Amino acid sequence: MKGKLLITILLALALGITACGPKPTPAATPASEAETPAAAATTAPPAPPSETVTLTVIMEQVPDYDIVAQLTPQFEAENPNIKIKFDAMPYDAMRDKILTSFLAPQATYDIIIVDNPWMDEFAKAGFLTPLDEYIAATPGYDFNDFVGPVREIGVVDGKVYGVPYYNYALGMIVRQDLFDNPDYQAKYQAKYGKPLTVPTTLEDYVQVGQFFKEQGIYGAAMQPQRGYKVFEEWKNWLYAAGGDLMDAQGNVIIDNEAAQKALELYIEMYKTAAPPDSLNWGFDESLRSMAAGESATMISYNWMLPTLNKPGGPAGDLAGKFALYEVPGGKAVLGTWHWAIPHNTPNKDAAWMFVSWLTSKMVDKQRVIMGGAPTRVSVMTDTEVWEKGFGKGYYETVLKILEDAEPLARGPHAEEIINEVGTYLNSAVAGEMSVAQALKAAAEKTREISARP
Repeated sequence: MKGKLLITILLALALGITACGPKPTPAATPASEAETPAAAATTAPPAPPSETVTLTVIMEQVPDYDIVAQLTPQFEAENPNIKIKFDAMPYDAMRDKILTSFLAPQATYDIIIVDNPWMDEFAKAGFLTPLDEYIAATPGYDFNDFVGPVREIGVVDGKVYGVPYYNYALGMIVRQDLFDNPDYQAKYQAKYGKPLTVPTTLEDYVQVGQFFKEQGIYGAAMQPQRGYKVFEEWKNWLYAAGGDLMDAQGNVIIDNEAAQKALELYIEMYKTAAPPDSLNWGFDESLRSMAAGESATMISYNWMLPTLNKPGGPAGDLAGKFALYEVPGGKAVLGTWHWAIPHNTPNKDAAWMFVSWLTSKMVDKQRVIMGGAPTRVSVMTDTEVWEKGFGKGYYETVLKILEDAEPLARGPHAEEIINEVGTYLNSAVAGEMSVAQALKAAAEKTREISARP
């Protein structure tokens, strides 16, 4: 705990060094402009190093990391003076290690991956290298080929600090065979006077969930776990109700009528159609429920569809029976990881050579065919990717999801806001607070946090 406290204090000091001039949310000035080589003009692609350089890369230990590790020997063969060393670890360990590296005289890591709630915080503190000139000097890189909302997460105050690695936007995954079942279709038609279809509104989603519960199958494997998870799931409901965390002017509106409707319907689904005793469920538990055939739907990461449909995978005999759709209302929560280069690495040019190679159109296509979560439009519309990957329908749906998606929160305090809001949401689901009380408290806390420099 002492280590975490020290890191928090040092980070707060870094964020507190602000530029002069009145701004609603002051941006931190880098500790030393002279220490940021990216400030110098880059007129040509970086030259390969004349001596051997080893780049240390911090990664989250997930399937996409395995794919990157498999691709990397190609880069090393093409660039014999650059060696790549990965430090892969669980998510919970990453943030503190990255911050410690930022605050060291010389970086531990030459390349990092940045979760989207961290992007504004890290960039405004001066911890990341601007990449605009590297991008402009790289032939054929085509930064605009990344899907707009994904691409924009890496842009802070008009500068590019990260390029997309993979997405974890949310979609609705359903047991398609249940929706296609003639017996269920007849029963639903008889009861509600309309066809049984994948829901596109919150009211229909709750109704469909309750219907499947009556058939002996839980309607939705939900994720109301306190903190990040419940907010990540529920904000899709908030969008569908016409709400948001903040309006276009930055005013907190999470306590308005749209939010109340979204939370009331979410709690109704939890109480009447979700598996019992699932108040603390997160990603793993809901996935297991779907894979075991216990639940008919879940709102989760779009790339879970290939996992569930994989022959010999966690769903066993149910593999091939799952389908991906946009969430009710269409607009989804967007999650992404971006590649970034720390300001204090001495190996910026070599780091960009690896990052730009890995995220180039050619190599990104290989990554996605191997199972990586897509971020480029050209890759998701490539017929070879459809044939060798997970099919045309999957990539077209993912592209639709990404084009109409938005992150949970932005700004230098996004991580804290997400966890605070998620704490109050869980309290409402648990019955410890009323819907109105929870949303009022969440709004007040968000306003308090957002007012900090």
